[in-house]
Amino acid sequence: MPFPEPSPVTADDLGEAVRLALATLREAPASGWEHKAGSLEWTCWETAEHLGDDLFAYAAQLGVRTPPLDGYVPFALESRRPGGPVETIRAQPAAGPGGLLQVLEACGALLVAMVRTTPPEVRAHHGFGASDPEGFAAMGIVETLVHTHDLAEGLGLAWTPPADLCARVLARLFPDAPRETDPWATLLWATGRAELPGRPRLTSWRWYSAPRP
Repeated sequence: MPFPEPSPVTADDLGEAVRLALATLREAPASGWEHKAGSLEWTCWETAEHLGDDLFAYAAQLGVRTPPLDGYVPFALESRRPGGPVETIRAQPAAGPGGLLQVLEACGALLVAMVRTTPPEVRAHHGFGASDPEGFAAMGIVETLVHTHDLAEGLGLAWTPPADLCARVLARLFPDAPRETDPWATLLWATGRAELPGRPRLTSWRWYSAPRP
């Protein structure tokens, strides 16, 4: 589909992304969570924890009265194993996949609430550019869409998010991405997960989270 004219990314968009991801992940077999997640070196369980941690961390950046502009809110970080994700948020293994997805849902809700209630002029630190609430919503959506892609590959699930949602976050965070290609395929390309016709798979990538002029 052709890309639409850029429109703001909203808390509702983020909420939809998390809701759709959870609906897909709830179909996963209980035995699949120790499989590798797509092209990542993490298990599906670790990847879902990492996604929850991303959403939590973005909410935290907006959650202090004077958001930091020179670093992240200093929560303690640790990894359970060499090569595993370094993060704050964990799910209790005894709670099983249902508990893991509750943790993910709660972290998503925290970011939705912070995006919805933070004044648009607020800026907070991110390594790819200090951002506003809309930018943190867009970053949360990208994390959700592409890590659900990783999880779906590892868990044997189908996953294709809405094209208009992909197009909006591409317009907000990836200004140099092509606009004539399918938005979901383009987002996978922009995040180093796929090729596009005439464009090889990226070996390094980034987004630009500073507010657009």
